[in-house]
Amino acid sequence: MVEFTLDPQLKADSMPVTDLPLCTVRLMNDSNFPWLLMVPRIAGLAELIDLETGLQHQLMDEIATVSGALKALTGCDKLNVANLGNQVRQLHIHVIARFEGDAAWAGPIWGKLPAKAYDKDDADRLIKALATALTSE
Repeated sequence: MVEFTLDPQLKADSMPVTDLPLCTVRLMNDSNFPWLLMVPRIAGLAELIDLETGLQHQLMDEIATVSGALKALTGCDKLNVANLGNQVRQLHIHVIARFEGDAAWAGPIWGKLPAKAYDKDDADRLIKALATALTSE
């Protein structure tokens, strides 16, 4: 069996938050938008349909959990949840907190602003709050 490894680009662009039963949850290192990645820890996945049905349902449950935690912590106006994979094939889900009037509102965030790395203290606070919210579920 092939062991799960996180795609190098996803690893370089994000910071670990916590592991849920199926997914590892990571904070994208872009303070322009509170933005999480969820990556199922199963090797060889590229599409949602690569997961067996039970795991598809588990993934949806975990997306709902992560979405709820991000919304509660940020007070965002809208959540964007996406599975694109055009640049990184490994199955990953984007969960992005959006605010009316943010720099990309009401369009997609991709290509609007260059990524702005988090200040270490700000990242640490957000990661701790997210990890606490997600492990108390």
